[in-house]
Amino acid sequence: MISYARQDADSTASPSPGAEDHIAPAPRVSVQVFCETMETATAVQAAGEDRRLAKAHLKIQMGGMAAAVEAYRSAPTPNVIILETEERGDILAALDHLATVCDAGTRVIVIGRVNDVTLYRELVKRGVSDYVIAPTAPIDIVRSVCGLFSAPEAKAVGRVIAIAGAKGGVGASAIAHNVAWAIARDLALDSVVADLDLAFGTAGLDFNQDPSQGIADAVFSPDRIDTAFVDRLLSKCTDHLSLLAAPATLDRVYDFGTEAFDSTLDTLRATMPCIVLDIPHQWSGWTRRALIGADDILIVATPDLASLRNTKNLFDLLKAARPNDRPPLYCLNQVGVPKRPEINASEFAKAIESQPIVSIPFDPQMFGSAANNGQMIAEIAPSHRTTEMFLQIAQRLTGRGEAKKPRKSFLPPFIEKLRAK
Repeated sequence: MISYARQDADSTASPSPGAEDHIAPAPRVSVQVFCETMETATAVQAAGEDRRLAKAHLKIQMGGMAAAVEAYRSAPTPNVIILETEERGDILAALDHLATVCDAGTRVIVIGRVNDVTLYRELVKRGVSDYVIAPTAPIDIVRSVCGLFSAPEAKAVGRVIAIAGAKGGVGASAIAHNVAWAIARDLALDSVVADLDLAFGTAGLDFNQDPSQGIADAVFSPDRIDTAFVDRLLSKCTDHLSLLAAPATLDRVYDFGTEAFDSTLDTLRATMPCIVLDIPHQWSGWTRRALIGADDILIVATPDLASLRNTKNLFDLLKAARPNDRPPLYCLNQVGVPKRPEINASEFAKAIESQPIVSIPFDPQMFGSAANNGQMIAEIAPSHRTTEMFLQIAQRLTGRGEAKKPRKSFLPPFIEKLRAK
């Protein structure tokens, strides 16, 4: 019996109902892949560039199972081995050979072309973690590797939602806070708003909170960050919503490195089902990294030329940097300002090649009252059309109510059959 640490495919943390392809990022692990075809090697190479495998060290070799057995005769095995085979007879014999050189704790994923439950049973007996049917797409590799590290007893890893403005003054922060409120209140999903605008953030004002600690304490104390430390920094807004507030002071300069927020966000992922990032309108290494690393993205734009240009640029960049993710979403805000020439939604959509989720009407009285009172729109106008729009955005960003894509792995369809026998 191979001494791999096996995790059944059905033990992977299940996404929320309707969550479309929510895949938790893999930790810092080594992954070595032995391919037989260039088609698979190309797919694996593309998977290695996916944001969810950014921390994994991926190495690709040709030669399939035979090359793997030979390689590990004189070298330690990595955390994960991915093996491609094109012949059924080779799979089991090669796995038996691999067992003699494989270190304890190594997990194995097999890519094959045989779709058969009998073969699956034999692979399970030998401790194989996953069996993926070829031909494979990059997202199949990402899903399989990341799924190995979602323990059944662990909480579902948090979904990170990034909300950013196409330009300054478009109301992105107000929308981020109201959407987070809808996620927490209407979808009953424990959530946290992380205000990343440390100098000028408004989340504390919008939620009528004045915490003595917040996100700055985490960013400037990276060596102290753990679950307990971050929990102490959170300010409770409602039963389901917490705030990681910005200090909104100018007593220090907030110049950060590209990875400044990584440890904070990793800790939040481990403790909160949903994290809404209120990203300031600036372009730096860490804002780019926060956007690209999010599970879902909402761009807030106003119906003018500058917003159109910037939204188009952001869409192009994010689509190129996130080829295995859903495209970003966008909404139009402050629509219908009196006497202001506007680009209508259909023209905006034609240029972006995507429809806005919603077009939020200009209503300075309602938004101004909410901001000055430290309340959300849903609190002062629960039946208003804009309140419904925030819920609609929340549902789209969290995947609630959307159909799940079927997993391409061979294992799940047979798990229940085997248990019934």
